[in-house]
Amino acid sequence: MTYNNNDENFWRDEAGTLHRPHAGPARIVSLVPSLTELVCDLGLAGALVGRTGFCVHPKATLKSIPKVGGTKDVKLDRLRELAPTHVIVNIDENRRECVDEIAAWVPHVIVTHPCRPEDNIAVYRLLGGIFGRSAEAARLEADLVQALAAARAVGDSLPREKVLYLIWREPWMTVARSTYIAATLASVGWDTLPAVDAPRYPEFGWDAGWLADVERVLLSSEPYRFTEAHLAEVERAAGRPAALIDGEMASWYGSRAAAGLRYLAALRRSLARP
Repeated sequence: MTYNNNDENFWRDEAGTLHRPHAGPARIVSLVPSLTELVCDLGLAGALVGRTGFCVHPKATLKSIPKVGGTKDVKLDRLRELAPTHVIVNIDENRRECVDEIAAWVPHVIVTHPCRPEDNIAVYRLLGGIFGRSAEAARLEADLVQALAAARAVGDSLPREKVLYLIWREPWMTVARSTYIAATLASVGWDTLPAVDAPRYPEFGWDAGWLADVERVLLSSEPYRFTEAHLAEVERAAGRPAALIDGEMASWYGSRAAAGLRYLAALRRSLARP
């Protein structure tokens, strides 16, 4: 994503669309859970008129915000009723055909696609620039820069470790290195296996040859809710130590990114202790 493009009067999103600062009251619908949280943290909760059922943070703020279905199954009739001026979408989270249909009648569709923690900076500037929240965006950026430097310092201080990050059970599924999750884990020195870029969320069996190189298994809390009850099962299957991990902290970009990096750095340190 680029921003400003040598012209402070517009910002370019991941679809290449140019967005100028919005004049007048905005009516925002966010179809991306982590960016719904960002909208609120930018001080734009008053302009938020719609969200998905997976948009759950901040809980108290969102209680009164209407739902428009899920990230993949948006209720377009309900969305139209809300008459948004802007709809925020994401390349991974939302279906292309749905976004194309929305773009036919919503004045401004903002397309995002952060693939690494540092990509959040462009997202902050994009939304901050469009909605007149540049100062709030700058504060989030400064916090992220600090958190990213601290996370990388932890990663540099410990031997890199090859990990299997579980996101689903029956079938067992993990993440490719092309995902935001893998890039975030790499910041603290955790390199995900298998070492592939596609498919982005591969299925696997416990007889896969690459599992021999795995040193630790991380069981995410989302989208499948792994719990303590699954640890023994996974350790038996993998023959490696396993630990639970907060999936939101590893996968939610937006304003949660800095807190996520700090959480991962602390977890990496704690698991590295004898």
